[in-house]
Amino acid sequence: MNPETDVDILIRGGTLLTMSEAMEIVHDPVIGIRDGRILFIARPGEPAFPVRAGETIDASHSIVMPGLINCHTHAAMTCFRGIADDLSLMDWLNNYIFPAEAKHVNREMVHAGSLLAIAEMILSGTTTFSDGYFYESSVARAALEAGMRAVTAQGFIDSPGAGKDALPGNVRIAEKFIEKWLRKSPLVIPALFCHSPYACSPETLRSIKEVARQAKVPYIIHLSETRDEVKIIRERHGVSPVMHLEKTGVLDEATIAVHCVWPDDREIDLLAERGVKVSHNPESNMKLASGVAPVPDMLRRGVTVGLGTDGCASNNNLDMFQEMGTAARLHKVRRLDPTVMDAATVVKMATREGARVLGLADQIGSIEPGKCADLILLDTRKPHLTPLYNCYSQLVYAASGADVSTVIINGKIILKERRFLDFDVEDVMNRARKIAAEIGKALP
Repeated sequence: MNPETDVDILIRGGTLLTMSEAMEIVHDPVIGIRDGRILFIARPGEPAFPVRAGETIDASHSIVMPGLINCHTHAAMTCFRGIADDLSLMDWLNNYIFPAEAKHVNREMVHAGSLLAIAEMILSGTTTFSDGYFYESSVARAALEAGMRAVTAQGFIDSPGAGKDALPGNVRIAEKFIEKWLRKSPLVIPALFCHSPYACSPETLRSIKEVARQAKVPYIIHLSETRDEVKIIRERHGVSPVMHLEKTGVLDEATIAVHCVWPDDREIDLLAERGVKVSHNPESNMKLASGVAPVPDMLRRGVTVGLGTDGCASNNNLDMFQEMGTAARLHKVRRLDPTVMDAATVVKMATREGARVLGLADQIGSIEPGKCADLILLDTRKPHLTPLYNCYSQLVYAASGADVSTVIINGKIILKERRFLDFDVEDVMNRARKIAAEIGKALP
């Protein structure tokens, strides 16, 4: 290290969960951040060197860890939070969500709803989210305005809904979206999102996948979410949803399969063989009674699995700490085995493995020199976080998003002591309330 080092941010003290491959935990570290990246991590006992810092953060009573990665949501659907609860997926979609989207979804609604979601996510420690919706440029714009990292996937659908108008020119729309956002900002990664095997024709699935392949961007799809979906696809195509996507040729290492509740053992092996990544969304699956995804089996067979919240119309929040706790507990009771989905595994899914799902493992997901400075601090001076024996257990079984005190994204402090430095949350909530008032007029 240079004997005189300038950094933008210096973090001192606390307990650092690096989430590196070695799962190193460093007590009382000194972390230097410069030009958006982790410059160094100094450990106790190492030779000291002079550092000039633009800002120093005292983390002496904090857990310092990578920012959480939400592998699947529909950010704009914060505007639909609570409009249709306690329903099955197909009833919820066909009779409530699709009609509401067809009537109310536009650029302004998507922009306002996405800003509201981003505020909620940052406040609960998420620094990267993967989104799939319509008018996705509005989502990308919201992420840039807030300084948040996002995989923004333009949505496509053939059945009734907000995306129906995109059908005639879907390939060109996909190409134009990629052209607009590819390499525009390090914070925004464009992607493409086909809603599902039942809502998209084989032609749409293939054509959008080909655009994604040519551009080398992620391809996202809801897959095998419910038994109804399995039944529908078998009736239409004679095979399961997973095998249908295999026949259409869209399964590969750049495909992110969301939910994957009902694959059998042979299909799990196929997902692993093709390198397909999976987003596990336990709370949405529970609320819609879709089932319990065989995540322990997927992990055992080598499938990369991250965690997502899904959208606020089916969860109904975006707190990844809550999602971690649910994921750990759900599989234990499902398997009647308290050892499955241990706390460390679940934290990995929310950080390092989530980065792998999104194709960003070389940039985020762990705190290591050279990686992007996306990290969060949790204040441990709380009764429910005392005493602190095992950080992973505390994060999964005791902590909540409300314990997050500071959020840094790409080397910029976004949230400090639970206050946004450059984000008008009140204005965002007021915009969302006005949109909700119009949506509410049309509710039964």
